[in-house]
Amino acid sequence: MAKFQGSQLDRTFAALVDPTRRAILGRLEQEGSLSIGELARPFAIKLPAVMKHLDVLDSAGLIARSKSGRTVAVRLAPEPMEEAMKWLRRYERFWSARLDRLAAYAEAEDAKASAIQTQEDTP
Repeated sequence: MAKFQGSQLDRTFAALVDPTRRAILGRLEQEGSLSIGELARPFAIKLPAVMKHLDVLDSAGLIARSKSGRTVAVRLAPEPMEEAMKWLRRYERFWSARLDRLAAYAEAEDAKASAIQTQEDTP
């Protein structure tokens, strides 16, 4: 995996593209801090692959690592996700309005189709 250069927002979205990385973040969200071994256990990939995913998440600032003795623990770092959510919210208003209009159109078309079907069924 090549290191992705770009803005913080670019690195966040690039890290979130991969389903394994999203699953890692999901586990950390549910369970808090986990050792790398605990984090890697449920995945059907080898530890070096998990480490590469963790490197991408770390370079995006989405996780923080801490070492206690020989154990490295990983936890979520929420700041980059907050920036991504702020960016997404700007566009949510745009898409919500369009999706609301699409839903209204679909409901109107369903109502027309039902009315036509009812007229055809009436003797």
